[in-house]
Amino acid sequence: MNKFERQSSSADIQTLPDDIAEELSRLPSEVLSVDDAPSLAPPAPLSQDEVRTIVISLMLTMFLAALDQTIVATALPTIGRQFHDVSNLSWVITAYLLASTAVAPVFGSLSDIYGRRVMIIISLSLFVAGSVLCAIAPNLPMLILARGLQGLGGGGIMPVVQTVISDVVSPRERGQYQAYFSSVWMVGGILGPVIGGVFAEHLHWSMIFWINVPLAAAAIALLLPRMKKIPVFHRKRKVDWLGGVLLMASAVVFMLVLTWGGTRFPWLSPTVLAMVGGAVALAVTFVWHARRADEPFLPLPLLGGSVAPFGLAAGGCALGAITGLTVQLPLYYEAVYHLSASEAGLALIPLAAVSTIGAAVAGRTMARAKHYKRVAIVGTSWAALCGLGLTLTTLPLWALLTLMAAFALGLGTTFPVCVVSVQNSVSRPQVGTITGALNFFRSLMSSFTVAAFAAILLIALGADIPLAGEHHVAGSVAIAADDMRHAFRYVFGAATALMTGAALCLIMMEERPLAGPTVVQQVEMAE
Repeated sequence: MNKFERQSSSADIQTLPDDIAEELSRLPSEVLSVDDAPSLAPPAPLSQDEVRTIVISLMLTMFLAALDQTIVATALPTIGRQFHDVSNLSWVITAYLLASTAVAPVFGSLSDIYGRRVMIIISLSLFVAGSVLCAIAPNLPMLILARGLQGLGGGGIMPVVQTVISDVVSPRERGQYQAYFSSVWMVGGILGPVIGGVFAEHLHWSMIFWINVPLAAAAIALLLPRMKKIPVFHRKRKVDWLGGVLLMASAVVFMLVLTWGGTRFPWLSPTVLAMVGGAVALAVTFVWHARRADEPFLPLPLLGGSVAPFGLAAGGCALGAITGLTVQLPLYYEAVYHLSASEAGLALIPLAAVSTIGAAVAGRTMARAKHYKRVAIVGTSWAALCGLGLTLTTLPLWALLTLMAAFALGLGTTFPVCVVSVQNSVSRPQVGTITGALNFFRSLMSSFTVAAFAAILLIALGADIPLAGEHHVAGSVAIAADDMRHAFRYVFGAATALMTGAALCLIMMEERPLAGPTVVQQVEMAE
């Protein structure tokens, strides 16, 4: 870029609105070159009605991905009976989780290269194609392969949706919208097993996949006509496919270690140790390649600094804690309080539902307060205290559920603060990349926590019990209530440690100013 071009770019920046000029001033000069980057200014400002329609369509899109992570679980026995194969049923869930986790950073980075519109179309198309193939699968191996394809689409939906929101809404307002999406994710997770069980029992298990087709069609019909008016922040550049493949391969092997370790193979077996070595070797190779590539798939400097590493760690700890507890608590409810399987599922609602209230509180605080991260610091500290109470005391069911709800309230405050802070720490053409990395590390942390909580219970109980999402039938495993209480104190202690870690990370994370209108300005604009 020559001297004249630099002067022209600076002059143009000064004529733009303050928030866009601020974003442009943070970009390197090569991003500002008109030869390789589209205009960063929107063709026309979005009206409130258009923003509302885009958000609704994105929430519907997010609901699809959330629903399909859990909807299959209660239909697995019916599917196993039809295909006369129960030994490989867990792969119906595992294939989706492996694929969705591995491609999250891929879709995030590609949305920064080819644009959000292209990647949301591709992710939804893969998701719908996988859903149709799942519904018509003639046998279990084909169903597992189709679930993997569906997972490729589902894994792309989350980071692309969050990136589109960052293009439409300013950072100061974004926390409120992130809270909405957290609630959608939790509702999808709660409704999934219920809907899956109803379809499998009263209709046909294939309906859990056919339902995705009209929902996806409605989402894309609402979204695409308005995507042309969304501001353009992507930058065309060479795609580092080798780096993407290395990152996905290391993630898949690591996820397999967490899935098989302690269940199919002992943790210290040669198979698991070899897989751990393979995952580490692939990760090291990826880092070596990223340091030497001209334009790496995931620029490592993005993961450094005073914001991103702490935001990634805090978000991972919070999501890991709530995921690990959600998976393992039904066993605790059944063994200690003698609840049925369905009652144990209902007892999870306070944990899931109240966390969305915490996210909403944090989102609204971010729109009003200058020091927005304080609400998450207070929330995670409060969650750690509640976790300590769960660890040290034995409570009746109503008191346990109350304390669990208080724990979830504090935990939920981390999600909007971490997402918006991490996105706010990078330039606009890199928001998709950092959002994909955020979802990638949170998924890995969730899988790690589920495996860690299961290992804690196995060590404490010393029994062959169904853990980590396996179906448990009340009374099928004779575990004394006192033994289960004792074992779960270690689980609650681990959750407390995670929330303490999240609080420390938030304290160390730099709090950068958020661009966007204040609450008073928002009211004036609405009037």
